[in-house]
Parts: sequence; structure tokens; C-alpha cells
Amino acid sequence: MRVGQNPAKSIDQVALPARITVAVVCYIPFLSGYYAESLEILKACLGSIWDSTLAPYDLMVFDNGSCPEVKEYLAAMQSQGRIQYLVLSEKNIGKGGAWNFIFEAAPGEVIAYTDSDVSFSPGWLEDTLAILEAYPKAGMVTARPMRSPEQYYSSTLEWAQSNPEVTVDFETFIDWETYRQHIVSLGTSEEQAREWYEARKDYRLTNQGIQAQVGAAHFQFSSYKSALQEFLPFRMDRPMGQVRSLDEQMNAASYLRLCTCRPYVRHLGNQLGGALSQTRDTGAGKRSQGWAELPLVKRLLLKIYDAIFRLYFH
Repeated sequence: MRVGQNPAKSIDQVALPARITVAVVCYIPFLSGYYAESLEILKACLGSIWDSTLAPYDLMVFDNGSCPEVKEYLAAMQSQGRIQYLVLSEKNIGKGGAWNFIFEAAPGEVIAYTDSDVSFSPGWLEDTLAILEAYPKAGMVTARPMRSPEQYYSSTLEWAQSNPEVTVDFETFIDWETYRQHIVSLGTSEEQAREWYEARKDYRLTNQGIQAQVGAAHFQFSSYKSALQEFLPFRMDRPMGQVRSLDEQMNAASYLRLCTCRPYVRHLGNQLGGALSQTRDTGAGKRSQGWAELPLVKRLLLKIYDAIFRLYFH
């Protein structure tokens, strides 16, 4: 039995969602070891979004089973009105599972996705939207010039080369420092990075006066929600390592995979640097870590760490 009328019936309008949903997925199971700085990196990621995104947007954060400290921080940010949609998963359902939820639930027409270890600079969204709107069937636009494997952008090249209104240029457009900054952040040595850099060039397209480079990356990209939903659900039985399926499916469906010509996003990895890094660089730090950097010792320690992680957090 109901007594009285629901006060909500007197409300004649509700807030409409923004056209753009910026979506972040985070997974920080504990704050030590590999994840020692991850909460501070998450804060840096969200802070850069808040500081650098001028166009109207809603922020959605999907927490993939993080530790209590992370969940408390996210809840506090939502209570302050800084996060519009917060999802706290009880367990880690993998990036594929998080994508399944986000790409269905995000209310925006455009979804700007990012991992939680990425920082943004002003202009990222404006340039991204310009590319999305100028290139028909744009599937993924990353806010940083990238060199991804050609097998994932063959459809983009086919479209550009068969369209007389599109200008295709092929030369070295990405400067060394921009390339080095990203590839080294993934754990690649500078020597290997230099070898890869000198072995390849870049495709740059111009359509409707808007330039874009060929290539994209799944750590950060923007897309129309309608395009992403074509590939749902993602069937991934591991938390990571299978996200290339989105790149493959996008290319197979003849969607364009593009990126901005300027680097607006930066992959942070699992270390912010600064004072903490300086502490590690002291003489005492070098003496204590020297033996741990020996190849055989390092491989053994990493195997032990991986075994412990899988035992408690797989």
C-alpha cells in the first residue's frame, strides 16, 4: 500500500547527459610493489582530465575491483561532483568486461576511453572531435601520433588511397622525442626504440582540411558509441592481453583507425617519478638495488612476484 504521492512526480524535467562520456577503467588491487604509485597516477590521470577538457562531458569511472583506498578516493570524488558515473565492481572482470559495461551504459554519443595511467593536455578533445567529424566511419581516434602495426590499419589506407579527395603523405612525421617518450614508457630500451623509429615512416591524411595520422591505440581512444556497440560483447577470458581484438575487428569492419598529429596524451606507466625517483637515485639506493638488476636475479624475482600476484589476485 502506498501513502501519498511520490514527490518525483512533480519534477517536470531531468538533467540530460553530455554528448561526450569520458570513460576511465582502473584496477589497483593493492598499494605496494608494482602498484605502489598507482593511486597517485590515477589522481594525476583524473586531474589532467578535469584540467584539460574544455568541452562539456560526463566522467565515468569503472573500478575493476580495486583496494579500499582507491574506492574511497573515487567515492569522495563523486560526492564532490567530479565523477558523474561511478561503477565499483566487486571483482576484476578484465578490460573486456569493463568495455562491455561502458560501451553499453555510457550515455554519451561519443565515448572517449582511457586507461587510468594516462595524462591529458589541453586541446586533446577538440582535435579528436575534429577528426571524428571530418573522417567518415572513423572508428578509433587516439590523441597522440602512433605507429601501430599496418595489419590493424590496412582498411584505413585502402579507404584513403581510393578516395581522390583525400591527400596521403608518407614520410617521418613523428619526431624522435615524441616517439621515444611513448615507446620507452612501455618498457622498451632506447636502443630498441631508436632502431624501430629509423626503420619506419608515417602516413598522414588530409580530408576536409583536417589532418590525421594513420594508426590508433587501445590504451586511449575516442569513438562513436554506435560504432563500438557493433563489436559487443567482447569475449575475453583473461584480464589483459586480448584487447587487440578491438583493433582487429575495427579494421576488418573497414572502420578508420586514426590519431592526432600532436601528442596530447602521455602514458605514465606505474611510476610518476619526481621526488620518489630522486630518492631511488641516491648512492644508497644504487647499492641496494644493484644486485637486483642482475639479469638472472631480476628474472627470478619477477617470477616470484608474478606467482604471488596470481595466487592472491588472479
